[in-house]
Amino acid sequence: KGTDRDIAEATVFFSGENSWKKLNEWPPASMKEVPVYFAPEEKLTFEPPSGELSPARYTSDPRKPVPFGPDIPLSRNREYMIEDQRFAARRPDVLVFATEPLESGITLAGPVKAQLQVKVSTGDADFVIKLIDVFPEDFKYDSTYCCAAKSGQLQAGGYQMLVRGEIFRGRYRNSFEKPEPFDTTKIETVAFELPDVAHTFRKGHRIMVQVQSSWFPLFDMNPQKYVDIYHCSELDFIPAEIEVHRSSSAPSRLLLPVLKP
Repeated sequence: KGTDRDIAEATVFFSGENSWKKLNEWPPASMKEVPVYFAPEEKLTFEPPSGELSPARYTSDPRKPVPFGPDIPLSRNREYMIEDQRFAARRPDVLVFATEPLESGITLAGPVKAQLQVKVSTGDADFVIKLIDVFPEDFKYDSTYCCAAKSGQLQAGGYQMLVRGEIFRGRYRNSFEKPEPFDTTKIETVAFELPDVAHTFRKGHRIMVQVQSSWFPLFDMNPQKYVDIYHCSELDFIPAEIEVHRSSSAPSRLLLPVLKP
């Protein structure tokens, strides 16, 4: 209205470092997409794979879905957003990949992009990507800053904090207008975008990615048979054997929006 005000184009709170940043644009111009790859031995690495490596495998059973928290309430709660994700990492139907402890902090600012190379034994499957901040084993909250407790300090060693998560229904991998079943004989690409992130992974923390095919009851169960889900029967809900490939010819990766200093 003609007044001279110092208002940034984007004023964003960055979790992890718990600070506000004033930015001229969003995503920031200094943001660069940095690929991070799924590797053997549950590793997440910034180096692309070399050679033909065996895929990671899991069985997705719609009768035993992965819950969104360690306990399943009667309705969705807000607490699921801060639940320690170790409950899911222990399940055989959840793949886990993590970096080594970071030698320096990494700040993300923008959308995270998933690019999976998968082989599915059935006509359809969902894919959930969870981006997680793993705290050091010796981490403790200082109660003078947060969360006062009688013990003086709150233990949070090894906490797996959910930073961002998203689900994608595989039948729409090529088109939302024209869904199609998976070719069970081929490796296919499932690529989708997670909501924007504004988060700093601090020095000594690890970046973790969990991959699963259900997130109940946040999302409806996929029968995994290629049928009309709204009119399918109980018999249509079948297990799916899923391979997530991580070789040089079929690398699965995330593109992280790294904010350059």
